[in-house]
Amino acid sequence: MAYANLPYTPKPITDIFTADTDIDRRKCQRVVPMRVLALGLGRTGTASLRTALKELGFDDCYHMMSASVENPPDCLMWQDAFAAKYDGVGKFGREEWDKLLGHCQAVCDWPAVAFAKELIEAYPEAKVLVTTRNVDTWHASTMKTVDWRANDPELKMVSRFDWGSGLYQPMLRKFWDVFFGGDFEKNGKQRYIDYYEEIRSLVPKENLLEYRMGEGWEPLCDFLEVPVPEGKKFPHTNDTDGFVDRCRARNRAQMMNVAFRALVVGGSVAATAFSAAMTIRRFVGSRGSLLA
Repeated sequence: MAYANLPYTPKPITDIFTADTDIDRRKCQRVVPMRVLALGLGRTGTASLRTALKELGFDDCYHMMSASVENPPDCLMWQDAFAAKYDGVGKFGREEWDKLLGHCQAVCDWPAVAFAKELIEAYPEAKVLVTTRNVDTWHASTMKTVDWRANDPELKMVSRFDWGSGLYQPMLRKFWDVFFGGDFEKNGKQRYIDYYEEIRSLVPKENLLEYRMGEGWEPLCDFLEVPVPEGKKFPHTNDTDGFVDRCRARNRAQMMNVAFRALVVGGSVAATAFSAAMTIRRFVGSRGSLLA
């Protein structure tokens, strides 16, 4: 099912338990050059890579977290991109990428990997790299994290009522369905193999860096032609053990948003009803006195 051109809705003022921004990317444009396309699949160290790229001056670096916990309205444009590529609805080219990613000098992680070919074509001047790892350990890690999140019944429930998760959950589910054929456990490993072969076919070997976490700054900096940061360890973030806890904490915060909105709206309705009842009572009482 295509979800193209879904309307933008502003963040409710009652969403006080989450710190999401509320930027309508459809109104944005490119303000910095796209310099790096880091097209390795998620759970290959992309969160650490994002931090590293920002440390090297490639700021901002787009990541799934950009849409999930930073600026949920981004999900509207990702849905436009999915609709154009996988459902043949609408178009999504350089102009649209510049709106969605125009504040970024780099991009990594999913859902961007679903558009590797399109991004390489849109930004031929950008350097291309992929993070890799053993396919079996990658699959096991992803099963415990993002596949769990894509199928999280609590997230699905919250998304029916909360602004941020209502934007994010359908986008994540759409990505998981189109990229992994709706069954990551069954299709994930072969998709991993096929995907990296596709990248190698799209980018000449001499223009592509295949990078594994643990190799440090040198190969990354050499490829990107930037100096190695002095006295700084390569970052390590987003471990598997903390992923589920962070997601559940996010669910709880969004539930609190929903509860607070219900309290405020419910309180306003109750106050309005009370005020109306008192007005009617005064009117009836006053009229009764006149008729007496």
